[in-house]
Amino acid sequence: MPGVHRISALLKRWLLSTHQGSVHPAQLDHYLDEFALRFNRRSARSRGLLFCRLLEQAVINPPATYETIKAKHQPNI
Repeated sequence: MPGVHRISALLKRWLLSTHQGSVHPAQLDHYLDEFALRFNRRSARSRGLLFCRLLEQAVINPPATYETIKAKHQPNI
């Protein structure tokens, strides 16, 4: 259980420091995705490749319009 405690303590510290405690529950999955990315990349030897890969993905994929992003996040009523 020490590993679980370490992860939860790091997540709590990251949320309180970076977002200064203003975390919206609807966006929690996005915060957790970003934390997982940062946690998994913390000991990477070549952090610059992450930015290079991000640029490659931006060039390969078509742009997303506001309407398509908004439509994906509409709650099913």
